[in-house]
This record gives sequence, C-alpha cells and structure tokens, in this order.
Amino acid sequence: MPQLVKGGKHVFGWSQVSKDGRICIPPEAYAEYNLSGCDKVILMSGSERSGGFGLTTVDRLKDSAIGQVLEELPEVASYRISEGDSLRKGERIYCWISLDSEGRFTVRQDTLRAYGIEPGQKVLVARGSGLALGFLARGPIFEEAEKHSELEVF
Repeated sequence: MPQLVKGGKHVFGWSQVSKDGRICIPPEAYAEYNLSGCDKVILMSGSERSGGFGLTTVDRLKDSAIGQVLEELPEVASYRISEGDSLRKGERIYCWISLDSEGRFTVRQDTLRAYGIEPGQKVLVARGSGLALGFLARGPIFEEAEKHSELEVF
C-alpha cells in the first residue's frame, strides 16, 4: 500500500464505480479493516475537502467519539430503514449497505450523488482513521493520486 507523499495518507488504490453503483473494496483494505464476516456496513459522508464517504461497521462506531450517532439514528444502526436510504445528522449523511463476501457493495445512484459521487467515476480508497475506510471523491490526496499511474484499479 503506497504512501503518495511523505507523511501523507496510505492508499489502497482506485475503485471504479460501475454504472449501476457497484464498488469494490481492495482486498488489502478488506483485510485491514477486518470486514470478513460483515454483511452490512455503514456509509457516512466524508470531509468537505475530500467528499465521498467512509465505510465502517456498527461495532467500530460503538466505542468511538462519534458513536452517539448510533443512538441518534437508530434506524441506520439497526438497519430499520431501507438499504441505501440516507439520513442526515448535523453535517454528515449516513446509510447502511449490504456487503458481499468478496468486498463488493452497490449504492443506489441517488445515494451516490448525495455523497458527491457519480456512477462511472473512480474513487480513491485510502486508509482513514481506524474508524472508517475512506472512499475519496476529490481533494488534494485525490489529485496527488491521479499522478500515480502505478495505483491499481479495482
């Protein structure tokens, strides 16, 4: 997993969003974030600067600084709303998505757009905090990654 600039984020590569919203988690990221056995994940909007979303699990959120969102949005935390329906809490958008055993998931087009992503676009998969795996749609890290043709596309 390369680090694009000294002291910068580590990236796993690009994920090509298919026309129907299918996204693949690079195998190294799938393993690092211990997603094996997870069949549902939470998407939460990324930073204003990077856009996109972070992918995490209810278990990771529980004991974190933003874990209170699980209590404030029980419909997301307990998967009681329809898959891909998003709810806003403060500045962030949250939804849940099914994850298959090979690290792929599909996000509806309206939900993708809520996260600032268009079908057919590439997103940069980057190590976020230990809390969430980042899927970046723009920003300085994204722009730097565009200069690195050696990054794999998943």
